[in-house]
Amino acid sequence: QVQLVESGGGLVQAGGSLKLSCTASGRIFSIGNMAWYRQAPGKQRELVATIFSDSSTKYADSVKGRFTISRDNAKNTVNLQMTGLKPEDTAFYYCNAQIQMAIATTPLNYWGQGTRVTVSS
Repeated sequence: QVQLVESGGGLVQAGGSLKLSCTASGRIFSIGNMAWYRQAPGKQRELVATIFSDSSTKYADSVKGRFTISRDNAKNTVNLQMTGLKPEDTAFYYCNAQIQMAIATTPLNYWGQGTRVTVSS
């Protein structure tokens, strides 16, 4: 049906940068809002950044000025450029998208499988 696949996670030192990407594939008519969430060990999943269908963006206070979300509608991709990484950014990062599979159908919420980001001090 529809699949979201993330890439780009890894291990980086504090102050470093990483770029996460997430591509949607399958039966897709249109994609609405796209977002990145993260979940650290023992904590709840939290919203990191959202890019709306009009390409406006919104960020969690903890990442403002450090992370940039972008999308490529032609490639059904959402990216998260992370700079100035801190140990507290360590988490599994998940992409999320509202995807409409056919015209006049209700958009459904899809999740990627997650990619691990580890920031060492």
